Amino acid sequence: MNRKEFLQRSLAGAAAVAVGTSSVELFSSCTPKNKTELKISFQEGTAPGEGLNAKFDYMEQLGIVGFEPHGGYLLKNFDEIQKALSNRNIKLSAICAGFGGFILAEDPAVKAEFDTSMRAIIDAAGALGSTGVIMVPAFNRQEPCMPHTLKTREYLCEQMHELGEYALKHNTTVILEPLNRREAHYLRQVGDAAAICRDSKSAGVKCMGDFWHMSEETSDYAALMAAGPEYLQHVHIASRGNRKMPGEDGAVDNYVDGFRALKEMNYPYYVSFECGTNGKREETVPAAVQLMREQWELA
Repeated sequence: MNRKEFLQRSLAGAAAVAVGTSSVELFSSCTPKNKTELKISFQEGTAPGEGLNAKFDYMEQLGIVGFEPHGGYLLKNFDEIQKALSNRNIKLSAICAGFGGFILAEDPAVKAEFDTSMRAIIDAAGALGSTGVIMVPAFNRQEPCMPHTLKTREYLCEQMHELGEYALKHNTTVILEPLNRREAHYLRQVGDAAAICRDSKSAGVKCMGDFWHMSEETSDYAALMAAGPEYLQHVHIASRGNRKMPGEDGAVDNYVDGFRALKEMNYPYYVSFECGTNGKREETVPAAVQLMREQWELA
C-alpha cells in the first residue's frame, strides 16, 4: 500500500465512525463528568440553634451530611448524640481531638494520660461509626516534648502503629493533622503526615488536610494528592485570611485547586467546617455552603 492509498483508507474509516457516532457522544466520551459528591460536615458550634436537634434540623435543610464533635463533647454527650443522629441523613464524620496529654510527651504521666483518654474517644468514635479521631503529635505550647529528631519520628511511627491497630479493632481510624508553624513545629505538611501513615504500617493510621493550615504548602492540589486516596481521610475548611466562614475573606477564599484534587481521587469522606464568623451565622453559614458548592462545580 502506498502513502496515497493509506491516507484514503484512513479518512474513509474516520468518516464511517463519525456517521455512527453523534457529536455529543464523541464530546462526552472525551470529557467524562466526575460524580464525586461534596460531603459537607459541621463541627458542633457551626450551625445556629439551641440543642442538637435544632442544629441537625438546620443542617438537614442545608443538605449537610456530616457532624464533627469535639472528643470531650462526644464522651460527655454520647447517648444524646446517638439518639439525635437516629433517623437522620447526618452521620458522624471525624472526631476533633479532645484527649488529654500528648503522644510525644517526655513526662510518662502526660503520655499515660494521652494513652488512656485517646483510647476512650476511639471506643466511642467507633461505636457511632465515625471515620476517625483527629490528633496532633504535639502543639508548640506542649512541653516538655521529645526533640524533633529521626529517633523521635521512629518512636512516633511505632506508637501510631499501636494506636492504628487499636482503632481498627474498634472500626475506626486515627487521623494525623498537620498544622502551620505558628501552632506546631513537628508536623506541618500533608505529605509528611502521609509518610508517617505509610511508615506506621497500619491501615488504621490516616491523615487529613486543612485549608487554613495548608498555608505551609506551595499547592493545595499537590498537598492533598501527596496523601491521595490511600491516606486522606478528612479535610477541614475555613476562610484563608482570618479563619472565619469560607467567603468572609473575599477573593482569597479559593478552594478550587484543592477541590480538583479531591474530585480526581474520588474522595469519599467529609469536608468539615472548622471556623468562626464575624457575622450572623444565619447569614454567613449558608453563604459559605453556597460558595463551597459553586467552587466544587468549578473544580
